[in-house]
Amino acid sequence: MKLAPTLMVQGTASSVGKSLLCAALCRFFWREGLRVAPFKSQNMALNSAVTPDDLEIGRAQAVQAEACGLLPSVEMNPILIKPTAEHRSQLILRGVAQGHLEAQDYYRDHDNLWRIVADTLDGWRDRGDTDVLVLEGAGSPVELNLMARDVVNLRPLRHLDGRFVLVGDIDRGGIYAQLAGTWPLLPPEDRARSLGAIVNRFRGDLALFPNPTEWLAPHAPGLPVLGTIPLRRDLQPEEEDGLTLTDEDRGTGDTIAWIRFPHAANLTDCQPWWTDTGIRTRWTSDANVIANAKVVILPGSKNTIADLRWLRANGLDRVIQSAASRGTLIIGLCGGYQMLGEKLSDPTGFAGDKGEEPGLGLLPVVTTFAAQKIIRQVTAECSGQSWTAYEIHMGRTEPTTPKSATPSAHNDSTIARHASAHEPLHNVFDHATPTTPRPEGIRRANIWGTYLHGWFESPEVRQQVARAAHLTTHRAHPIPWADQRQFLYTQMADHLAAHMDLEPIKSYLSL
Repeated sequence: MKLAPTLMVQGTASSVGKSLLCAALCRFFWREGLRVAPFKSQNMALNSAVTPDDLEIGRAQAVQAEACGLLPSVEMNPILIKPTAEHRSQLILRGVAQGHLEAQDYYRDHDNLWRIVADTLDGWRDRGDTDVLVLEGAGSPVELNLMARDVVNLRPLRHLDGRFVLVGDIDRGGIYAQLAGTWPLLPPEDRARSLGAIVNRFRGDLALFPNPTEWLAPHAPGLPVLGTIPLRRDLQPEEEDGLTLTDEDRGTGDTIAWIRFPHAANLTDCQPWWTDTGIRTRWTSDANVIANAKVVILPGSKNTIADLRWLRANGLDRVIQSAASRGTLIIGLCGGYQMLGEKLSDPTGFAGDKGEEPGLGLLPVVTTFAAQKIIRQVTAECSGQSWTAYEIHMGRTEPTTPKSATPSAHNDSTIARHASAHEPLHNVFDHATPTTPRPEGIRRANIWGTYLHGWFESPEVRQQVARAAHLTTHRAHPIPWADQRQFLYTQMADHLAAHMDLEPIKSYLSL
């Protein structure tokens, strides 16, 4: 049985917008009534997501699945690489962590990695329940030194006899050099699979960029430009990895400072705040910004001990401790939660750099890292709202002092309790025990810690934070972030259709 058909989005480089264009195409095809699914062989990213069966994949494919009306699965991203150091990464195969590898060791295992990819693609072919598979490439398909061992670009395309569009980013400049430089480096048999090019992220007057195909034709014959897509920063539900310069400082009002760790992970936790008004979110390592912020957030980290050492080497530990003593609301998410405790111990380097480090001493907990990774989706609740959040961490965090009598969940008056008292931050419901609440996280006066990613997706949680930190100008967007994403996917599909000739793709798909 042949999977028919397959469309791939290739790029002239990393970060040209492949992930979001895939999401827009997924929503467009889904609205056309097609059974569409996303796929990326290998993803290198610190932003990851948890599937309903508690496995880990790249965040971008989870977003694309959502645009398709599907739940995420490991079949959408069988290989995930999460960098933990300059030449070292955690390898995740079919959703399960395999340990850490040096870069050279990873490439030695090329044949086994390709078998995993090929088996997964064959699984999609044999299922027979998908009308179109949208593949995402990685970086550029013509990295000449990597092409022989590449498992994410041309080889999957050939395996499924698919077609592709080539995307360049005009915002970074040199769009013709990007497209014309990539085209001749593609093998002739792969150029024959092209449906055309997309000029992405155009800013300004489109009338000043007429007839790109005409200019490109002498230098890349056979590569028509299907469209020029204007940049819409409001139509970017999530970055695949990292932050753009614009994202590092957004909004106006009281400042919420997010610590810019070298190994910061799951930065998407910040994004629901961008839809609110009356606050300014800043990713920073500036001591003055942190000292003057109304809220300080320590995000997740893929190498918690290394980032804690970085925090201390730059004197930011003292800045955070001083802010805490003044009553500033300090929130730790995942790795940031671990840093707020009394001690972190990873003698064998399960989670990154090995060793033992004193924490910031702001929460009465200690964290020990173990080989088995905790990956799970949970249902979180706040003020009558429920939503899906998730945990991804190697550490086990335990309290060192007895908790206080537990009050009703989400009681903001606890901010005024004596600093020695602490209690769970909230209750969650594991999918295995959906009717039994489990205490999660810890709150001690103005210091809060949680393992939950996606916690801020609830408007009620953001309002709770605003009340506790006295963010008087903050106004939370009333619609939960998950629902806002659905609206964005539809807008992305509309934007793509308005500025792109989709007929070659429709013809290929027999629409």
